[in-house]
Amino acid sequence: MAVTIKDVEHIAKLAKLNLTEDEKTGFTEQFNEILSFMDKLNELDTTNVEPLSHVIELQNVLREDRVRESLPTEEALKNAPSHTDQFFKVPKVIDR
Repeated sequence: MAVTIKDVEHIAKLAKLNLTEDEKTGFTEQFNEILSFMDKLNELDTTNVEPLSHVIELQNVLREDRVRESLPTEEALKNAPSHTDQFFKVPKVIDR
């Protein structure tokens, strides 16, 4: 299946892009190169290959929870651009 300029125009419309004629031609060529590469990959025998969700096996590496002393309020507020004695001051984001 080859991509045509009409296909590129449709994709551009969906993406709300205004493309020049040169860009349409360029994208048509690039999309067709990608599809030809996919055809090359489809030639591979994957009969005994199980589907993967990731290329490598993933596992979460979590640290052990430990109870420890909290950061002192003065230390936490030291680099804040705006604060009161105990709290960070931030701009209001919710109207009531």
